[in-house]
Parts: sequence; structure tokens; C-alpha cells
Amino acid sequence: MTHSSARVRELHLYREYFDLVAAGTKTIEVRVKYPHLADLAVGDTIRFRIKGTDETCDVRVERVTEYPDFEALLDGEGPASVNPTVTRERQLANIRAIYPPEKEALGALAIQITPPDRRTL
Repeated sequence: MTHSSARVRELHLYREYFDLVAAGTKTIEVRVKYPHLADLAVGDTIRFRIKGTDETCDVRVERVTEYPDFEALLDGEGPASVNPTVTRERQLANIRAIYPPEKEALGALAIQITPPDRRTL
């Protein structure tokens, strides 16, 4: 059976995270639980783009898990899946620098992605 509702979503990433995704070392993308991501589903494609450039990297969504906050997300997913290059404490600080407390209060999404070199579409 074909999954006809799979979509392509475009999301922006900072260069350092884009490079980790493109290298296949970042397998969990962290996002705030915004309404426009509520229907993100397994099988969807995320096209990551570095804002202001034509650079893109497509990945497949393997799983979407909701958490109440970023600390619970890092505990549940393991910091190495989110960013294997920095400590858990640094990751938490980095994520909170991007998303202020009122955004974190919406909840956090851990989006498991298949790295580009391992995708089977």
C-alpha cells in the first residue's frame, strides 16, 4: 500500500546542525510543538535548508515523539542523537537560546530522521 499522504516539509537549520544532518550523525531533530508541525508523520520528508541559501538536505521522518520540555527530550532521546559534538548541558543551553521559555512551554518534539545516506524512499 502506498502512503499517499506523505509530504515534503521545508524547515530551516543553522549551518552547524545542517552539517551534522548531512553527515548522518544527527538523527534527532528538536522542534517546538508548533501547530504547523502537529501533523508531521512517519514517511514525510523534511527538506532542511540553510536560511538564505540554496543548500538543502532531504531526510525521512521515522518517528515523532512529544515531550513536555527540552530536558525531558534530551533525557528520553539521549544527547548524542541530537548533537554528538557537545555536552548535554551545552545542548540544553543552545536549544533554549533558540527557543525562549514561552516557546518551550508549548512542548517539544523529537523527530527521528533517517540520515541522507541511509534513506530508502
